[in-house]
Amino acid sequence: MSSHTAFTLAALSATGGVAGFVRTRSIPSLVAGIGVGALYGVAGYLIKENQEYGHETAVAASVLLAGGMIPRTIKTQFKKPLPIVLSVVSVAAGAYYAKKVVDYR
Repeated sequence: MSSHTAFTLAALSATGGVAGFVRTRSIPSLVAGIGVGALYGVAGYLIKENQEYGHETAVAASVLLAGGMIPRTIKTQFKKPLPIVLSVVSVAAGAYYAKKVVDYR
């Protein structure tokens, strides 16, 4: 069931990266969005197939997403909704997958 969360975050991250590129021609947004989306996609696949390190990969993707969004949220002084939402979602997903890692050990 937790693979659905990873696949959803993969699609949202990749879509956000492409949207950022289309809107501002920002190559870092494109690379980061596709990269984090790919990590979430790999994590979802590993979780779905009951392979090792699926939840750990999702935690890593969440840390990367939070590492990019939390500073941006602070920089915009909490005035833009998208960085706020992505910060909260990445922290929540990271906590969820970290709990899964602990539960399976």
